[in-house]
Amino acid sequence: MSQSAASVRRPDLAPQPWRRLLVTFALALGLALLLRDGWTTGFASLLLRTITIALVALLMFTFFERHPRQLPRWIARWVLQVVSVGVAMPVTTLAIYVLSTPAGAPPFWADRERMDGFMLLTFLSILAAPWTALAALLRQREAFARHQALAFELQRSELERQALDARLHLLQAQVAPHFLFNTLANVQALVDAGSPQAAPVLRSLVAYLRAAVPLLGEPAPAVGREIELVRAYLELMHMRMPDRLQFALHVDDDALALRCPPTALLTLVENAVRHGIDPSEEGGRIDIDVARRGERCVIRVDDSGVGLRATTRGLGTGLTTLRERLALMFGDDVQLSVSARTPHGVSAEVSFPARTEVR
Repeated sequence: MSQSAASVRRPDLAPQPWRRLLVTFALALGLALLLRDGWTTGFASLLLRTITIALVALLMFTFFERHPRQLPRWIARWVLQVVSVGVAMPVTTLAIYVLSTPAGAPPFWADRERMDGFMLLTFLSILAAPWTALAALLRQREAFARHQALAFELQRSELERQALDARLHLLQAQVAPHFLFNTLANVQALVDAGSPQAAPVLRSLVAYLRAAVPLLGEPAPAVGREIELVRAYLELMHMRMPDRLQFALHVDDDALALRCPPTALLTLVENAVRHGIDPSEEGGRIDIDVARRGERCVIRVDDSGVGLRATTRGLGTGLTTLRERLALMFGDDVQLSVSARTPHGVSAEVSFPARTEVR
């Protein structure tokens, strides 16, 4: 909670000091140029006075920007800044004229020409300085509003990313037991039947799990690692039913480094074994094709099993979670299709963007 609050707290959006000084000198120069035609004591004297007035205005604006740290509720800080700048203008002009009066000379208000200069400089400074301060405050407020909107947007994006990561990890946690329990059930069936293949299959299972468990923790493993896992799985299944399962893998070298959701290919293959080959009395064949087609990676798993049956509801648990994992990783830029083959069997195809880095 404290971290979220800190992320939207009002930041220090005041311009850099050198930028404020540059604007101050530019305004002082502009005011001096505006008055120079009617000024009789020289442009240098006029410019010195306008710069002094502008610097005092900047000093007052900057001081009351931070001090006092606590203000009464009945006054806003921006009001204090604008009023202080406005009040400082006649006071500063008065001080300039008093200090610039030579010793023994009559006061400036007794000199009509100097008094006219004092009144003109006072009037223009009071007219320009508070409005300049107000414009600066409005620019700061606009900058703060943009900064706050950006901070909220970044915070929202981060929360969405965390939610997607949590959802993806939850789906992966659901997938891991799904594969493990299915494979252990196959081993248990061999043990119950007293098959001599039980021990070799169990050893293959251990080797398979050593490859599978680390892969489940990766957010987006390479297709090459998925192929190794699928090969280990199919060899394990082939040991369980050597006369009923044949398989072949066809993988483009260009696709090996591409990223995909963990166990995505394995889900398609395991689904083909469980729902296609295993229920078939004569077994069947599984063909796996992985190719990069331009900016897309296409994975196709064909089996010659029993095919789509009327009792099958939707895509099943494995393919449903696979669709969700693909959507979390690639959004709408992914396609998953399942269709029947002739004379029997199922073809499952996944197409997603070809990426070599995790996003």
